Amino acid sequence: MTGDDSVGLSGSPDGVPRIDDWNRLLDGRVVVVTGGGDGIGAGIARLFAQHGALVEVAEVDAERADYIYDDVSSAGGSIRCHVVDVTNDDDVAKLAEAVLSEHGRVDVLVNNVGDYRPLVPFHHSTPESWQQQYDMNLRHVFAVTRAFVPSMIDAHRGSIVTVHSVEGMRGYPKDPVYGAMKAAAAHFTTCLAVDLGRHGIRVNGIGTDLSQTPQVDYLTGYEDVGELWASWAPVGRVGWPEDQARVALFLASDQSAFVTGHNIPVDGGTKAGGGWLFSPREGRFVNRSRNL
Repeated sequence: MTGDDSVGLSGSPDGVPRIDDWNRLLDGRVVVVTGGGDGIGAGIARLFAQHGALVEVAEVDAERADYIYDDVSSAGGSIRCHVVDVTNDDDVAKLAEAVLSEHGRVDVLVNNVGDYRPLVPFHHSTPESWQQQYDMNLRHVFAVTRAFVPSMIDAHRGSIVTVHSVEGMRGYPKDPVYGAMKAAAAHFTTCLAVDLGRHGIRVNGIGTDLSQTPQVDYLTGYEDVGELWASWAPVGRVGWPEDQARVALFLASDQSAFVTGHNIPVDGGTKAGGGWLFSPREGRFVNRSRNL
């Protein structure tokens, strides 16, 4: 099998990088991270830059874009930021043109943008709220992925990582529409992996939960009951953007060269442990409670 690059044989042991090269898992690779200005996206941008990636951040907020640019570049990382709204098709086209004209390719795409708002009980939801959920949590995944896949096909290599939510992998009673959008993102990941695998492109997803970010605050108001984390999450603690970023790094790099089509819960064990409970005392579904 040595030296044979035919289908089925490429990726033989001759292609495995030396162990002393593994400390920079993305050296020289062009990476696009959507929503990379703060939270999980910023954690991914920082870690990928530490591993030698040429990071291209898409961020709707100019202040957040400036922050992550200063943070990464001051540490010696390679980063460019583009103030664009990935839910807007014209902005997606502008982003793709800027990245591809600079590098000619994209090696890794991280679809990170998403939001649980508007959080609306289904019987109060409207076509407008459904559209907002679709635009923010699913449609842009299609649009951004479609913009960069052709360059990956041309290069016969690439990795796509979509950050969605554990709520797309279990029942989510607080907003079934949000859960449905995240489930669609997860299944799109699986289907796309089968479609693109023959082109040397791997596609995987991350189902997040309980990670402390500016968007979702799991700590404020619960400072005096921190001991209950042992009940709320099997790992016994809150998650951080770095926890998500480490899994994204694995999926983006050659360390996962034989992994595609999977959605990995990065949730501290909440999916395995059960997740949402109804609290009669509080009259609502909760994933943390002082008293059920």
